[in-house]
Amino acid sequence: MRKTIILAAAASLMLAGAASAQQQPAPQPTPAPATPAPATPQTQPAVPTIQSVNIVDITELPKDTQTQVNQVIAQRGDDGLKKLRSSIDATPKVKSALEAKGMTSAQVVAASMEPNGALTLITKKAS
Repeated sequence: MRKTIILAAAASLMLAGAASAQQQPAPQPTPAPATPAPATPQTQPAVPTIQSVNIVDITELPKDTQTQVNQVIAQRGDDGLKKLRSSIDATPKVKSALEAKGMTSAQVVAASMEPNGALTLITKKAS
């Protein structure tokens, strides 16, 4: 259970990072260096590709897991939730999976990404 919550928090941060990575600042002119810099390959950690999307309502989770999810949501705040939802909207595969269930990103409160590419979205009905 605790692993699910940690993964949900990590996934929301990964999705938020992916959304902010799409917005690149305009290039700034820089002077040419006097000596050429050696070529160094830039490697990024491998982010799993989304293979499947699972949608789970928070009420379907055990009570202790619901409490942990609600704590993560409270710690993340509104800005984190907005970033998560905008990342979902910017990912056609995830957005269409939600729409197939008759839902929107506005109902998503947390996300969890497994190394095998399984993305789990935790939703909450409007009260």
